[in-house]
Amino acid sequence: MEPDATEVPVPRPPVGLYVHVPFCVSLCPYCDFVVLAGAAARGPRSRLASFVSALATELELRADRLDGAFGPPGSAGRPALASVYFGGGTPTLLPAGEMASLLARVRERYGIVPGAEITVEANPGPAERGDPAGLARAGVTRLSVGAQRMDRAELRRLGRRHDPDDVADAVRAARGGGIGSIGLDLLYDIPGDSGAAWASTLDRALALAPDHLSLYALTLDDPGAEGLTGPAGDHLPTTAGARRWRERSRPQQDEDRAAEQYEHAVERLAVAGFDGYEISNWAQPGHASRHNLIYWRGDAWEAAGPGAHAFDGRTRRWNAARLDGWTAALAGGPGRAPALPPGGHEEVGATAAAAERVVLALRTERGVPAAVASVPPLVDALRWALDAGLLTTTADDRVVLTTRGRLLSNELFSRLV
Repeated sequence: MEPDATEVPVPRPPVGLYVHVPFCVSLCPYCDFVVLAGAAARGPRSRLASFVSALATELELRADRLDGAFGPPGSAGRPALASVYFGGGTPTLLPAGEMASLLARVRERYGIVPGAEITVEANPGPAERGDPAGLARAGVTRLSVGAQRMDRAELRRLGRRHDPDDVADAVRAARGGGIGSIGLDLLYDIPGDSGAAWASTLDRALALAPDHLSLYALTLDDPGAEGLTGPAGDHLPTTAGARRWRERSRPQQDEDRAAEQYEHAVERLAVAGFDGYEISNWAQPGHASRHNLIYWRGDAWEAAGPGAHAFDGRTRRWNAARLDGWTAALAGGPGRAPALPPGGHEEVGATAAAAERVVLALRTERGVPAAVASVPPLVDALRWALDAGLLTTTADDRVVLTTRGRLLSNELFSRLV
């Protein structure tokens, strides 16, 4: 959808579904995702079974609401889903059979178009990568592997359990199991990093012939200080150990080094045939993440699971992060029917929606039509960015970020919103 600064937001049916699976074998000290680790994730006290039961209930209740608002899936008012994304956490801790059952439920209640993209995130360790062949049989088409770095010492510095050889084994197993698209997530500007270390990680990752790469600068935020960890918040409180690790690590980061590492990646991946289709994402032809493009195009998506966010074009909605409250609502009880979990929502007004659509579109290589740059109240910020060399106009009359603009995009986006 092209950005339209005059469009009044209206609710739309989802074209994608995000499912959050909040379990990991261990918790990385930099991670701000909704994650429960250790005994909750495996062993006799694992909460996976109760989670799957509650998730199935939430999927049903969300589908009931969509039926009432837009009609049944596949009808004129409600298209089937083009993408389903299982994120985490480590969704591959779920048995492939459970994943198949969940996808069957989604197909029945939401519809899934033929050839849809169905993504599962995975950690590369032997006990965490799951059963790629079973996932492929369940309908999974894409695996996103949390490699982060390709050096053992750097992985230990980040609190990661796996080794570079595990990443290679995970990619090999996914290929052999029939997964058609494989992506790797990598981190730069980590504590004690260097240009040579980052270049080595990129080269070793490329040697595995992935179809997609997501590159993220390590961010060490404090969700508690931002007010995101209360009873209805979409984040969990940071542990004391993780807080101490972040305090030690922040002084070891460097913005100039991060910029140099990003610029190296832009050049290196272009030579390797990857298209930088979004600020943090590169893909071989035909392997861009269709699910993430739903977000960046401002399309509507549904979501389920603790901390999951949804958007219908007018309202942002999120589930509270705390598993106990989420599970209790969906389980129901004596004299109490299962109910949707606690959380929050906010309406997006016309002006904010216009700015948000432009921000999201500018994250991508397509950018926005040049005409959008002359529409109030966006015109001043976009003209400033053009004059500062953060934006450029393409031959087909579109405005896109330059590499410098990608590095300084937060400054532009703060002016737009």
